[in-house]
Amino acid sequence: MPEKTPAQKRAQKKYIEKFSRLEIRTTKEERESIQAHAAACGESVNAFIKRAIMETMERDKQKGAGD
Repeated sequence: MPEKTPAQKRAQKKYIEKFSRLEIRTTKEERESIQAHAAACGESVNAFIKRAIMETMERDKQKGAGD
């Protein structure tokens, strides 16, 4: 793959700056289980984790948690 142009590098940097990074720690076994589940659902690990978090937050809100 050819080297990125300066304009491409700037555009990528600007895009990445829109996001924050979250890190979690898991055992290797948990990681493999998460990866397998995400793949079975046709999702990336990132998409699966984001969906799991959003669904849990919505469920908690409906129960009145976090008030």
